[in-house]
Amino acid sequence: MQRRRAPRVGADRWLVSYADFTTLLLAFFMALYTVSDINPAKLAAAQNSLRAAFKAPEAAAEPVAGPATPAEPRAERPHAGSLPAPRAEAIAQVRERIEKELAGAITAGQLEIGADDRGLVLSLPESATFPVASADVTAAAQAVIDRVATTLEPLDVAVRIEGHTDDTPIRTVRYSSNWELSTARASAVVARFIDQRLDPRRLSAAGYGEFHPRASNATADGRASNRRVDVVVVLPVVGRGFSPADAEPAGD
Repeated sequence: MQRRRAPRVGADRWLVSYADFTTLLLAFFMALYTVSDINPAKLAAAQNSLRAAFKAPEAAAEPVAGPATPAEPRAERPHAGSLPAPRAEAIAQVRERIEKELAGAITAGQLEIGADDRGLVLSLPESATFPVASADVTAAAQAVIDRVATTLEPLDVAVRIEGHTDDTPIRTVRYSSNWELSTARASAVVARFIDQRLDPRRLSAAGYGEFHPRASNATADGRASNRRVDVVVVLPVVGRGFSPADAEPAGD
């Protein structure tokens, strides 16, 4: 008579581990599904319910982040009207004084005035300041630049001079690129300011070539608008006087 083999103790214990693993895997995928299909309305209701349970003040639900979207074109610098009130008021006062002192140059198109988050911006168009592909200030522009320096000298401000060009490539005996031309033009204006006894410690210069346009280079008018030297009047922080750090360019 054949002896019957006794079953092994714990022979099927693997089924328990397998079942646990399957349950955890199912829970994992359910969690993934839940996160991938969030209903903003239901999420807001759940948030408000939790706030009510813990007696926290109710707040508007923040929008749920969706798929990444292509970057938007670079926005223009904010107008001075979006700045804090004390700084906007200071810009308005300086602008009023400059507009009064240089009204003739502004009317003649030799000087354009505006404002953004950096401060007051006085633009010298190339057509009224420099010959084409040159950094030699014209005689008429010298008079305007000297008057700008005289107007700025008594003010507690730093002055940053920025040279700009259009995107037309340049290669001359004197300048091999728009970088060099824009920097040379900014430096020429700085030299005029120093000649008019504007404190050099308040001055800084930068050349941006064609890389900071304010209009499209697709048209002749746009290219003409981009060829300029900007005299940026950098106002000191409200509550203290000017320091050399105020002359440093702001990050773009």
